[in-house]
Amino acid sequence: MTNTYEEDIIKNWFNNAKPWIKAVRNNEIESRTLITNKSILQCILKESPDNVLDVGCGEGWLVRTLTSQGINSVGVDIVPDLIASALNKSKGDYRALSYNDISREKIENIFDVIVCNFSLFGNESVKQLLKKIPDLLNKDGCFIVQTIHPSSLSTTTPNEEGWKNGSWSGFSHHFKDPAHWYYRTIDNWLNLLNECGLSITETIEPVNPRTGEAASVIFKCRHTQT
Repeated sequence: MTNTYEEDIIKNWFNNAKPWIKAVRNNEIESRTLITNKSILQCILKESPDNVLDVGCGEGWLVRTLTSQGINSVGVDIVPDLIASALNKSKGDYRALSYNDISREKIENIFDVIVCNFSLFGNESVKQLLKKIPDLLNKDGCFIVQTIHPSSLSTTTPNEEGWKNGSWSGFSHHFKDPAHWYYRTIDNWLNLLNECGLSITETIEPVNPRTGEAASVIFKCRHTQT
């Protein structure tokens, strides 16, 4: 079942690439336009990086924004339609790679900042990716994850690690067949990152100004000191 869920996540993004591009470019996702886009950008810029790797870059908005500010940026995503759309929108370094394919040999660089912005939805696929991050990160570099806040779970859903039902609630009717996603508590994230040689140095909880509730959670991580 786990493998099926992992495969369904990829299939889901293949099937919903076109409505996703439209939603991002037309600012249809309220939480992104109100707070989460700004929050992840501020976290990155605070590091004053020379270069950035965006893992799961989607249609490329973050890479475009960083590049426009003079930061060398690379975007990778498994969905060819998203990469093609990014390249059509602007010139940039975008590559169609799965998480399994990501390596220093394929990327041919190491980075001051690596970011996963709402792009970690699986279980084993996420574990395998995170194990590779230290090798792609400069010695003093920062790995930044923005993900779904634990408080987003409904009160009727058990607050424990595991697969949860997906939803396109709040999105247009063009989005189809939401995939399951793997939920982790804050402690689960901390433990997983530690296992992969990364330590959380800062946790940020951006607040939606309209609802007063946490819109996401951001972890800033660095190499675990030995």
